[in-house]
Amino acid sequence: MNKRRTNPLLHAAFFIIISLIISITYSVYKSTSVVYAQTNAAAIATSTLASNNIRAVNDNTATNTTTAYSDGLQIKKDVKYFDDASGYLVYPSNATSGATINKIPAVIMVHEWWGINDNIRTMANTLAKQTGFVVLAVDLFKGQSTKDPTQAMKLVKTVTTNPQEALSNLQAAVKYLSSLPFVNSSKIASIGWCFGGGQSLQLALHSNQHPLVASILYYGTPLVTDKQELSNIKWPVLGFFGDHDQSIPLSQIDSFKSALNTDGITNQIYIYKGLGHAFANPSGSNYAPQQTSDAWDKTLTFLKKYL
Repeated sequence: MNKRRTNPLLHAAFFIIISLIISITYSVYKSTSVVYAQTNAAAIATSTLASNNIRAVNDNTATNTTTAYSDGLQIKKDVKYFDDASGYLVYPSNATSGATINKIPAVIMVHEWWGINDNIRTMANTLAKQTGFVVLAVDLFKGQSTKDPTQAMKLVKTVTTNPQEALSNLQAAVKYLSSLPFVNSSKIASIGWCFGGGQSLQLALHSNQHPLVASILYYGTPLVTDKQELSNIKWPVLGFFGDHDQSIPLSQIDSFKSALNTDGITNQIYIYKGLGHAFANPSGSNYAPQQTSDAWDKTLTFLKKYL
């Protein structure tokens, strides 16, 4: 009986095709499995949500309903606080329960360049649960969000080319929170990461009509260092940076802190050694879990002290 011989070229072609398929599959998986966040939500909120039984809202559909949860939080997924901007509001259920309305502090949370996504919603839930404050996650991208860095940059450009609209958006968020019967309008703070950190600082620089009580920025960009501009801030500032951040040079961070000190602005500026930009981002190569946890503990302490 004659045995059929296998062509070596066919073997080679077969292995090349298989290798290409595996390579492409891995590349697609690698590009789509990233947690698109520059907050520390994935690092701390996952365990927090599990331990506190907080059910995070994971859909992108806009509703005007308020949902009460057994863990003591109420959530409004679609709050119209400024033109076509819809925010995400979360607050303790006991804020509106009973005959007496308890006025509590509030925090404006500003998303990174991805827009409002599940990580920001989770972070808002976590902050509200751990502090007992009202949290409003604002929307500076008119309902748009993305997982694509190129598109994210385009969204950021819509803000940088029209900064006044973004500022009006943030100021409207302050006004909205102040109008809520269960919010102490004299105790409102802001917090943001990366792009959101820069916007948190911008709000601080333009809040004369309705002063805040605290501002927080995680490696916020752009970082303002002009003493005259920063003199508009009349309340404590908390900032977190890495000394290897290529987008925010150490010299710029030092100038920022120096300007705050010169203007007599109470501040706590922490610079973590050996860390780069977005060190609180679990999906990035710069992620530093220990420093992320430390920064979050300092954030909670700071908010509870000044709010």
